[in-house]
Amino acid sequence: MSLRLLIILTFIETKTSMSIPELLINDGFLTKQDWEKINNFSARTGLSFIKIALDFGYISRKNYERSLTNAGYKFQEIREQSFDEEILSKIDLKFADQHVAMPLRIENNKVITIMTDPSDQLFIDFIRFTYDLEPEIIIASDLEIVWLSNKLLGDKYVKSAVYELFKRDPSSSAYTTFSSGQLVFLFILFGIVVIGLVLYFKNTSIIINVIISFFFLIAILFKLFLALVGSRFELHQAVTRDDLKKLKEDDLPIYTILLPVYKEDKLIKKLIWNLQAIDYPREKLDIKLLIEEDDDKTLNAVRNLDFPAIFEVIVVPFHMPKTKPKACNYGLHFARGKYLTIYDAEDIPDIDQLKKVVSMFNKLPSNYICIQSALNYYNRNENFLTRMFTLEYSYWFDYLLPGLDTLDIPIPLGGTSNHFKLENLIELGAWDPFNVTEDADLGVRAYAKGYKIAVVNSTTYEEANNEPINWIRQRSRWIKGYMQTYLVHMRNPVALWKKLGWRGFLGFSFFIGATPLTFLIYPFLLAIFISYVVFDLSSIRTLFPDWVLFMSIFNLMVGNILMIYINMMAVFKRRFYELILFSIANPIYWLMHSIAAFKGLYQLIVKPFYWEKTEHGLSKVTSPTNIIK
Repeated sequence: MSLRLLIILTFIETKTSMSIPELLINDGFLTKQDWEKINNFSARTGLSFIKIALDFGYISRKNYERSLTNAGYKFQEIREQSFDEEILSKIDLKFADQHVAMPLRIENNKVITIMTDPSDQLFIDFIRFTYDLEPEIIIASDLEIVWLSNKLLGDKYVKSAVYELFKRDPSSSAYTTFSSGQLVFLFILFGIVVIGLVLYFKNTSIIINVIISFFFLIAILFKLFLALVGSRFELHQAVTRDDLKKLKEDDLPIYTILLPVYKEDKLIKKLIWNLQAIDYPREKLDIKLLIEEDDDKTLNAVRNLDFPAIFEVIVVPFHMPKTKPKACNYGLHFARGKYLTIYDAEDIPDIDQLKKVVSMFNKLPSNYICIQSALNYYNRNENFLTRMFTLEYSYWFDYLLPGLDTLDIPIPLGGTSNHFKLENLIELGAWDPFNVTEDADLGVRAYAKGYKIAVVNSTTYEEANNEPINWIRQRSRWIKGYMQTYLVHMRNPVALWKKLGWRGFLGFSFFIGATPLTFLIYPFLLAIFISYVVFDLSSIRTLFPDWVLFMSIFNLMVGNILMIYINMMAVFKRRFYELILFSIANPIYWLMHSIAAFKGLYQLIVKPFYWEKTEHGLSKVTSPTNIIK
């Protein structure tokens, strides 16, 4: 044997006799201070050394694997490993997750065990005690172990994520799209209309047109009323710098952040960098990246990160429906925080947002269980769609939400940057996995229980949808979710009236129920207007008296003028003066909503739980630095 080979073998033997923490310190990837912090953290939480080191940004996965590989360890592929159900039945997913390790089967009188840290003595002792055998350790990537452990051990958790609300409160679940009573009502109504059209075509047509026009006008006037009421009040609860200074980092609670992603591999690095900037103690952040079982693209993007990151990967086992609320419910089983929020892949929250929420919760009465951050767009001037999106969200947060709150009407939550008290969220049954606008539904359920929602003076910047087909996919899902939410809560209108009161009931009906209907009605009013004014069709005049046509056209014109006015209000309040002319384009934007509404209605009937995937990362604008707050 050559001297060079002898030196190499001696070096490897010396390294492999070390524990993994000692090896990482020896290689310069960890300091002794890091080791002490991790050990103290482990003693407080029960998380293993390797779990903390990789998930709390002490070392990157690439450097960890590089260090072990250089020391003579060999990482193996494990997805095709065989397993024994009886062996798996003796370990819980949460324990496997804490140690990033799992037994698979017994072979040659040893327990074949996959581990990321082969020096995790606590888990090795668990294997010896539980199976009365020695382990035979296979070294594997932590992400591969997470993938396999969730796939093999996550069945009861994913079933709970899907069916918990349905089992606990079936009347609040969108699992059933139309109740028997609703179907009977719709068929009777349809029958009456058909009979009327056959026997009294002209009179029935006039009545239908009058009802549609009257409903459209009332719905628009209601939104104007909300906006005018909301213009007198600020929903934002101000958290000052002095409030933040009073917070002591040692007293801050653990904060869970859920990041549901699907095929967002291009945005992972940006997402992680955005979260790294959050001003909150590292060890009190409980960030869960929720990745679907079949999403290898995103998992590989995480594996290829070349810097340490503060987040834990949770792989959501396959189970229908494949929706964001199901993934979030699954993540709740592993949440450790007192408070919890959700961010989307493209979100850029203000760095002090979590501290502001904690400060506000400390000041608010106990019946406030959710604080919503304002949403805005960092690419508002990119094209027509992004400008219209910005106008829409501006009057939503500046006028409609304050109006709803002032009038004590249920507030439908947005899909991101909602900060919950975790225990109250679980009490409500969390999100409905069968509802594709899950936060709007949750806002109504919270209101019915007497809970309140506030908005904090902190902004999360998002990417406004800048592509028409992608926009219609996203908006059709939102509108379909409003339809689902209305159908769910109107299964028993009398009971809903008693829960919400007359004001809440009418507000819910005209805001949640009427919104999809106005989009569905709009093209018909527009068609009558074009037929009457542009083409001067005599058949239209024959079917409808002039007074009916004038009323329809009046409603169409007034409705559009009022919506243009509301958009202009938002422009002046936020000083987005460059968007003034675009508020005039509201009729075109409404027509796009109508296309999305009809698509949503079709999907409500044929595939109600289908989640239309919105593509992110399409914008060429990536930073909110040019946004005026």
